[in-house]
Amino acid sequence: MKVNRTTPWLFAAPTLVLVGAVFLFPLIAVFRYSLENVGISSYVPTTFAGLSNFRFIYSDPLFVAALENNLKLFLCVPFMALLSVILAAILFDRPRGWKVYRTMLFLPYVISIPVVGVVFGYMFERDGIINSGLRAVGLGGVAPDWLGSSSWALPTIMIVIIWKELGFGIVLCLARLMSVDEHLFEAARVDGARWWKVLRHVTVPQLAPALVFYVIVELINMLSWVFAYVYVMTLGGPENSTVVSEYYIYQAVFQDNVIGIGAAAGVTLLAVVSMLIIVRVWMRRRFLLGYE
Repeated sequence: MKVNRTTPWLFAAPTLVLVGAVFLFPLIAVFRYSLENVGISSYVPTTFAGLSNFRFIYSDPLFVAALENNLKLFLCVPFMALLSVILAAILFDRPRGWKVYRTMLFLPYVISIPVVGVVFGYMFERDGIINSGLRAVGLGGVAPDWLGSSSWALPTIMIVIIWKELGFGIVLCLARLMSVDEHLFEAARVDGARWWKVLRHVTVPQLAPALVFYVIVELINMLSWVFAYVYVMTLGGPENSTVVSEYYIYQAVFQDNVIGIGAAAGVTLLAVVSMLIIVRVWMRRRFLLGYE
């Protein structure tokens, strides 16, 4: 039976209209605001600004620092990918209690980011649990001001992000491994390959599609999903050392009332994220072609 190609689109039309109404209008508004000096009251009219908002943010040291901090957060991704592969490979060998370990490792991922931020914010205070524990074992001299020091604040947030996001990568890699023919691993072991060689020559190649997906998703998260960590734990401080692009947009729009500046920063962030999404789609098609 031949199916009309327009039939699926007719079924999807209500959802597409709903998604368009929810997302398309705000998207168009952001692009429009980025080209305007938006008046915040009837006494301050909205005027066309052209590209002046973009010129301002690209010359603003704070916005440049925010993007640099986002790029520094990219360093979390290789650590998460490496740990995800190793821990997934260990769980794939099904040690005793592996289902409990899997649940414990995945649990942080489902906890709300503000909750994680508040809890770790208390833990990493100068006199919090972490430093109290270090002092208790005689390491008080190496107990830094985790969130109050411009040198330590961003690395501390990175530690929290790795702890929370790692579970997603582990479960993703484990799901991929469970779909692989186990004869591949058995053949490697019969040939005398030890655990690390099996990991390098069998496990990692089989995990390549899942890893690419995970890495790109986490890179996008490092750009557009870290606001809650910064807002709850440091408010961008100390000395703007943890300001990220999302927090810059928040400050511009809700604190400084310069909506055009915030919109221009939002459009810039959207452009970078869109490029990562295009890379993700391209890599997915490449892997699909490779498996045909």
